[in-house]
Amino acid sequence: MKYIYNKLVRDRIPENINSMEGRKCNFKILKDDEYLKELDKKLFEEAHEFIEEHSIEELADLMEVIFAIMKDRNISIEDIENARKIKNNKKGSFNDKIYLIDVEQEEIDEREENELKKEWRKNT
Repeated sequence: MKYIYNKLVRDRIPENINSMEGRKCNFKILKDDEYLKELDKKLFEEAHEFIEEHSIEELADLMEVIFAIMKDRNISIEDIENARKIKNNKKGSFNDKIYLIDVEQEEIDEREENELKKEWRKNT
């Protein structure tokens, strides 16, 4: 039986698979542009897994992908923390549990129209 995955995996996964009797995996090393694309897909995968389980292990997997993205794009934890603080000062955080239902306005806002049409929003 052959199981097709076609996805980014942690570095030691091939070694772990190949060390098991009766199992052999095929893999390749991604080019930089492929790696960035697969990291983006992995981010969604891990976010969905965390939403399904809400476990610390799935949250750790999500963070691991975020750290890989940060490393690849040369972003430090300090850069992230500074951006987080700036955004919190401008827009706040999520402490007050505010759930926006809708906004009424007289004129069409192109930015809002585009935001609401994003593919990933259709499943929420």
